[in-house]
Amino acid sequence: MSDRSHHQWMELALTIAQKAGEEGDVPVGALVVDELGNLIASSSNRKERDGDPTAHAEILALRKAGLAKKNWHLDRCTLYVTLEPCPMCAGAIIQARIGLLVYGASDPKTGAIRTVANLPDSALSNHRLAVLAGIRESACRSLLQSWFAQRRATVK
Repeated sequence: MSDRSHHQWMELALTIAQKAGEEGDVPVGALVVDELGNLIASSSNRKERDGDPTAHAEILALRKAGLAKKNWHLDRCTLYVTLEPCPMCAGAIIQARIGLLVYGASDPKTGAIRTVANLPDSALSNHRLAVLAGIRESACRSLLQSWFAQRRATVK
């Protein structure tokens, strides 16, 4: 895929993330694109709405993609996510054998792809994950920062 298409898919992930924020969840969006360039799954964080600690955007999108493909092997798919995945999501991405992970903003607190930990390249991983980081990074970071600033202002 071209750099331009990565930006277009991340723009869609940002739109999905924005909606999650409006609905009370941390604004993270994820989507899975198949080898033909078709969108096969998308989701946002739903932890608050579902009362489910595992309802991260990536997990939900991977579940939908596996159902769409009728296969848990997603090695020819690309996962786009607005925020660097946490350890739980990194593990799921590795288990799904995602072909390419594209993410926007790095996560300095729980980023488990490159920032805090590097699960894909560790001895824990049985899959070598291709990663492209920083696509629409400032827009992804801005969305998160403004959402958290708004939440803090509301709490005061």
